[in-house]
Amino acid sequence: MTLKDYDTILGINERNLRYVGEYNAPRFIRTANNKIATKKLLGEAGISVPETYLIIRRRETLASLDAAALQNSFVIKPNKGFGGMGVLIVYAKKKGVDGVWVKSNRNKITMVDIKNHIMDILDGTYSLAQKQDSAFFEERIKLLPIFKPLAYRGIPDIRVIVFNRVPVMAELRLPTKESNGKANLHLGGIGVGIDMANGITTNAIQHDQLIDYIPETRTLLAGFRIPSWKKILETAIAAQTMSSLGYAGVDIALDRDKGPMVLEVNARPGLAIQIANLSGLRDRLERIKGLKVKTIDQGVRLAQDLFGGEIEQELEEISGKKIVGVITTIMITQNALNKELRAKLDTGAYFSSIDRELADSLGLNQFKRTVKVKSSLGEEERDLVDVNFILDGRPINTQFSLAERGNLRFPVIIGRRDLRGFLVDPKKLH
Repeated sequence: MTLKDYDTILGINERNLRYVGEYNAPRFIRTANNKIATKKLLGEAGISVPETYLIIRRRETLASLDAAALQNSFVIKPNKGFGGMGVLIVYAKKKGVDGVWVKSNRNKITMVDIKNHIMDILDGTYSLAQKQDSAFFEERIKLLPIFKPLAYRGIPDIRVIVFNRVPVMAELRLPTKESNGKANLHLGGIGVGIDMANGITTNAIQHDQLIDYIPETRTLLAGFRIPSWKKILETAIAAQTMSSLGYAGVDIALDRDKGPMVLEVNARPGLAIQIANLSGLRDRLERIKGLKVKTIDQGVRLAQDLFGGEIEQELEEISGKKIVGVITTIMITQNALNKELRAKLDTGAYFSSIDRELADSLGLNQFKRTVKVKSSLGEEERDLVDVNFILDGRPINTQFSLAERGNLRFPVIIGRRDLRGFLVDPKKLH
């Protein structure tokens, strides 16, 4: 399934005419294009943004800039840049060496390099219209540990499209090796669609092509639950409201210590987000057009009720896999037994297993056999029993290992060999 299967795709011309042109006044677009002004506006309204350390508007200020005035870690941005161009992330000072730092790719950067980069920014190299610009130093977002398996040497962010104070679509943007640690889709970053109801990732794209895993890894991109999801939606609505843009893309990062922080507000957010969600924007925008949304909480509820839930069903249709919770009930049907048991789904285990005494009480030991298997400990003998069971309506014929699980909470573990055809959501209530 591709975007060609949808008739609700929003194109650039339609976006500019029907939404940007009609709902975003020019003076508010100018403010949104000015990152320094936007940060000041949001910060004064109590919306969390990265701290600004230093602003450089003139060459004279740059000439007098001294290494001692800079923090150990920071980000340099062009004030009117676009597409992530010109952003320089500095991770730390190099130990034992004055005036030398380390970038996200672990390469060294000197004070001369920093000044040259700022000079390019002042000359307008990265600005929207190639005009003179300003540079600013800001606080570097600290990576939330849960994102480490997903983000390559950089900070992921969440783009939320907000219209009429209602978040209508969202996308997790991941830095990759190809994008050199930047969460920029044009450079090879990954965009991952998000279920608006619960913040769980669905489909993923790189270079506008659907993918299942992070390149060169087996890290699955679907089924990841984004922390602080409701707070992210609340922050996006607050930022859109304060910007006075009727239609906006709000970029938010999750800081390890401070939670959701607004990076910037876009008056003309890109449309690749539709590919990542395998859903068009037009229908969603039209569903809330003209609504009187009075509060942030109301906007969040509308987003979750109108644009969530069906995404899970859509994901199941697209992937051909059913979404199940980590704790569930299975029914043993061996020998017409029809016995319900609570089980834990464990993708870290290959074989399913059952408590030895429980298996005996269920009469499964009559199907027991001993086999030799290879493991990290070498070759060992393992007792297996043939089992027929039903998981979420699907019959499965397999073998369970017999194990001593009598003192454990779950006497049955379902391993990944028997979870083919399922996506396991650790937070989903089955």
